[in-house]
Amino acid sequence: MSELDLPRDLFSRAAFETDAAAAGPVKAGRKALRLANEQLNEAFRSGHLAGELIHWRAEMTDQLLSALWQRFTPDRPGLALIAVGGYGRGELHPHSDIDLLILQSDRESGGPEGVEQFITLLWDLGLSIGHSVRTLEECVRRAAGDVTILTNLLEARLLAGDAGLLAQLRERTSTHHMWPAREFLQAKLAEQEARHNKFADTEYNLEPNVKSSPGGLRDLQLIGWLARRHFGWSTAEEFTSSGFLTKEESSILLRGQEFMWRVRYALHMLTGREEDRLLFDHQRELARMWGFTDGERLAVEQFMQVYYRWALALAQLNELLIQNFDQAILRTDAEDEVTILNDSFEIRNGYIAARSPDLFRSRPGALLEVFLQAGNNPHIQGISAPTIRLIREHRHLIDEDFRADPSNRGLFLQLFCAQHRMTRQLRRMARYGILGMYLPEFGRVVGQMQHDLFHAYTVDAHTLQVIENMRRFLREDSDERFPVTSRVARRLPKKELLYIAGLYHDIGKGRGGDHSELGAVDAERFCLDHGLSRRDTNLVTWLVRNHLVMSAFSQRKDISDPDVIQDFARHVTSQNRLDYLLVLTVADINGTNPTLWNAWRASLLRQLYAETRRALRRGLENPVDKQDWINETRQAAIDILEYRGFTVEELDALWRERGEDYFLRERAEDIAWHTEAIAGHHDRRQPLVLVRNSLESNVANTTQIFIYARNDNRSFPRVCAELEQLELSVHDARVYNANDGMSLDTFFVLDSDGTPLEDQGERQEHIAEHLTHALSDEARGAAIVQRRTPRQVRSFSLPTETLMTTDTNKGVTVLEVRSPDRPGLLARIGEVFVRFNVVLQAAKIQTLGERVEDVFFITDSAHRPLEDRELCEAIQAAIRRELDGQKTA
Repeated sequence: MSELDLPRDLFSRAAFETDAAAAGPVKAGRKALRLANEQLNEAFRSGHLAGELIHWRAEMTDQLLSALWQRFTPDRPGLALIAVGGYGRGELHPHSDIDLLILQSDRESGGPEGVEQFITLLWDLGLSIGHSVRTLEECVRRAAGDVTILTNLLEARLLAGDAGLLAQLRERTSTHHMWPAREFLQAKLAEQEARHNKFADTEYNLEPNVKSSPGGLRDLQLIGWLARRHFGWSTAEEFTSSGFLTKEESSILLRGQEFMWRVRYALHMLTGREEDRLLFDHQRELARMWGFTDGERLAVEQFMQVYYRWALALAQLNELLIQNFDQAILRTDAEDEVTILNDSFEIRNGYIAARSPDLFRSRPGALLEVFLQAGNNPHIQGISAPTIRLIREHRHLIDEDFRADPSNRGLFLQLFCAQHRMTRQLRRMARYGILGMYLPEFGRVVGQMQHDLFHAYTVDAHTLQVIENMRRFLREDSDERFPVTSRVARRLPKKELLYIAGLYHDIGKGRGGDHSELGAVDAERFCLDHGLSRRDTNLVTWLVRNHLVMSAFSQRKDISDPDVIQDFARHVTSQNRLDYLLVLTVADINGTNPTLWNAWRASLLRQLYAETRRALRRGLENPVDKQDWINETRQAAIDILEYRGFTVEELDALWRERGEDYFLRERAEDIAWHTEAIAGHHDRRQPLVLVRNSLESNVANTTQIFIYARNDNRSFPRVCAELEQLELSVHDARVYNANDGMSLDTFFVLDSDGTPLEDQGERQEHIAEHLTHALSDEARGAAIVQRRTPRQVRSFSLPTETLMTTDTNKGVTVLEVRSPDRPGLLARIGEVFVRFNVVLQAAKIQTLGERVEDVFFITDSAHRPLEDRELCEAIQAAIRRELDGQKTA
């Protein structure tokens, strides 16, 4: 099959007419479409350019539609069949919509004869048609009021009918009559900004949209629309001859467009529908099609790094060309506003510009200075397009000698002290390739994805987002969402040390081994090379090495235990380290995945920070005595309850059967709440369920559910199943088995989307009623939720991991479970506990994106740690079977 033969063979008008005469136009059309599709898909697999195939598909469709049009609406004046949108450009992917405009000179009663039958036939053929029937006046009126409609008409192309109508439409929608070039540019840029914001303004989402994400095909289409509207250009050659693009940039644009076209074609072909999202399961298939294989890095990660680098390159060209359009369209008649900064740079129309084309060749250090100037001058809104081009052309000058130059090192270090939009300067440096050239260790992680459900962005995009979060904490508008972190961030003595730690905290990923340790080595070398003191170097290195520790302590340890607080305080050793680590931790969590930060996670970190601060203030040599802690809590609860009419003797009787853990871990206010309710609950055969929102500092904006019921190890799976039916997510569970056969259980919950429960009345009553029924004697317990496992989870075949250890100090066995999240997970684990007669003492529930890392503190029925190794292995195996068997449910 040759390139020249293929388009001619795709559609034969004579063969179609013969088949239509014998079997009717529907069967003939379906046959023609099937044969053409088979040929095109085979050509794609054989390596034909996707650009050729989508144009050939459009040509074949042109011919088929023209033939069908003639059967129903023979040519007559005042009626035309017009291709618009992407189809109007002559581009048609396997399952793209075929956008048609049936244009008529004036409105006929009942519509043009034969058009309804024509459209019906197209649907019968299985084509995805987007069509409108409008008069010339209607088109003009709609285009004048909606830039999207005008854009759809920009590439209108006649398929059949009255060519004069299309000519009139083009004239009446030209810049002479509506949407002058200036207004059109501003409207389209606003559309692009809104679209980019929808995708978090990054090319690096882990499931990008090849059409709409930054750096995708829509960015290229925008360039085409602007060029066509203002200049009448439609080819890359016209961009080059005009000086808007160099030959190298034109080549990048064309090759990048072909790559994106090929990805989109493959997605349509694989899925059998119009699918533009590079979902996880599609990524693996495309990696195989591109010839990548698993090695030191997964094939899918290698393919996606290629994708991200093309997206970054196209985003750069989009930025450069839009600035050129801005200059040519918005400022065409305006005199340049120029402010001289120094011998090297000037501000021209708000953009910093090199004053000489030889600047970077004669003084390579200016490759860093340009960003420092932009970061220190609030009047600079960006870097001029010619200077961006010069930066790209001269970035190869950043070599070992450049990096070793003390003046260059000083310039780079000053960037972290820039007063204005510092993070934006780092993003520009990354986008133009400067950051990766100056820091080769950063260059290695550019576009590097982490093929999991936890991280929403690539390593480099995440790193810059973390630094941006740090800067955001310094602004007053962060006080409401991050009250503690913002206050702590503002009082850090050297904020540049925090930014350097953020830059290096994940830089060791993708190399194998512990990325925290690898990153710490790189960070130490950077600090010493750049002249930081040994004290500052040690702080940055410690932060990088320990950037996960605070999160792990807060979410996996019992931070109500003073021994745990003391251990963490000994690890941190100083208030200065604690402050820096808190800000880094909160910035990291919020930069990893936007869904991870919620009220519960915030409250845990706030509690750990506050208690550790107290421990450091007391001194590491003066740990809190547990009995003193218990006595203080008991006395505080007594003080509250005495005001409510209780005597000390009554309270001693009520609390006689409670273990010390209850008073060690619960707050005095909650103990008083529990005690008062229990004292008035006289029928122990029926469970007592209390629900209230917790507004105290350490559990802010979560909902507490307290259950007082007869001790029954079936309660935990029942409660978990019922809570999931109620669309609540459990974040912490505490279980106290009293000596009188009763159990006191507390669950901290949020809505299933991680937000606090807003309705404090009816919703709480509803929860209490359902849980009371689920735990009653007549109830069988709530059924485990059978909802379909989320698509993202099904895309990963990650096995459940379990680990069991013994905490001799607390007298419990610690079971850790790591698994993709799925409906009914906690209830299923609880059922395994019932099966093996395991008693749950407490649980720390942590959901990270679509993955859970849960910790359960368990004992045998005699409340002793599990000592039997075979029993421990059997429990873990049962949990793995129970969870992994549900992956594809």
